[in-house]
Amino acid sequence: MLDHYHMFAKYNRWANRLLYQAAGALTDAQYREDKGAFFGSLHRTLNHILAADRIWMKRFTGTGEAPTSLDALLFDDLNTLSAARATEDERILAWTGDLSAADLTAHFTYTPITDPVPVTQRLAPALAHVFNHQTHHRGQCHMILTALGQPSLGLDLAYFLRTPEGEGYAK
Repeated sequence: MLDHYHMFAKYNRWANRLLYQAAGALTDAQYREDKGAFFGSLHRTLNHILAADRIWMKRFTGTGEAPTSLDALLFDDLNTLSAARATEDERILAWTGDLSAADLTAHFTYTPITDPVPVTQRLAPALAHVFNHQTHHRGQCHMILTALGQPSLGLDLAYFLRTPEGEGYAK
């Protein structure tokens, strides 16, 4: 199970690189255009994914910066946001690489932003949620790019497993 979560951390980094590369091909107006996704624009959606990751990593580790709002605009320009995303992806990758089986079954307590009532649960399902959440919103980013007339991105886990970075997990 540890390899499974570490694979998802590597997949997350790979998919984010592709997504941010595609975002970099847009004009600033396109990048900020509201296309009807939950957070509107690609700019706001990418900020949300990073904000949520920081919130969860603070819950998991007790360290790092975490916004107090799920729609926080952490960075206003794509280059700075992209650098922060890359740093967070490396943080997630390093942290998942250090997890033990006991860590995954351990309980932790956190207070959700949307309903400030403490929740206690095992780490494994919460970590699964984090990776699922990233995939969910990257799908919205894909929709935004498609609506802007951009080429489709191959973000499926199956594609990652065919890359040099992911092939070790497919065997």
